[in-house]
Amino acid sequence: MAEKKAFDKNIAQNRKAYHDYFVEETYEAGIALYGTEVKSLRLGRVNLKDSYCSFKKGELFVLGLHISPYDQGNQFNHDPLREKKLLLHKQELRKLVGLLSRDGYTLVPLSLYFSGNKVKMAIGLCKGKKLYDKRESIARAEAERSMSRIVKENALRGE
Repeated sequence: MAEKKAFDKNIAQNRKAYHDYFVEETYEAGIALYGTEVKSLRLGRVNLKDSYCSFKKGELFVLGLHISPYDQGNQFNHDPLREKKLLLHKQELRKLVGLLSRDGYTLVPLSLYFSGNKVKMAIGLCKGKKLYDKRESIARAEAERSMSRIVKENALRGE
C-alpha cells in the first residue's frame, strides 16, 4: 500500500528571487533549527528576501535568513540572523559544488515550508538576470495581464 504524502504548508516564498534570477534547477533541503525558531516559523515570522546559500568546510549554510525571535521564548531565543545549516545528501552537495564553480551561478532560497512536521527549504540554482531580461519579463507579464483582461471583458459582454 502506497504511503500518503503529508500536506505541505507554505511558510514563506522569495518572490524577488524569480525577478532577479533565472532559476535553472531546484532542490529540497532540510534545515537545522532550534525549537523557538520553529515556533516562530509556525507564526509565519520569517523573511527570505536577502538570503543566499554558501558552502563552508564542505557543508551548505543559508545566510541572511531572518527568523524573528519567538515572543514567549525568554532566554532560549535565538539570534535572528544566525547561519542555518542545510541538510542534503553528500552526492547532492558534491554536485552543487561543481555547478556553482561555473561563472555567474548562485544558490538562492526560493521557499520555506512544512512537510509533515519537518521544515524544508526549496533552494534554486540560479543565474543572475541582466536589466534587459528583467524589462522583458515585466513586459511579458503586463501583456498577459492585458490579454486576460480583454478576454474577461469580452466574456462578460457575451461576445
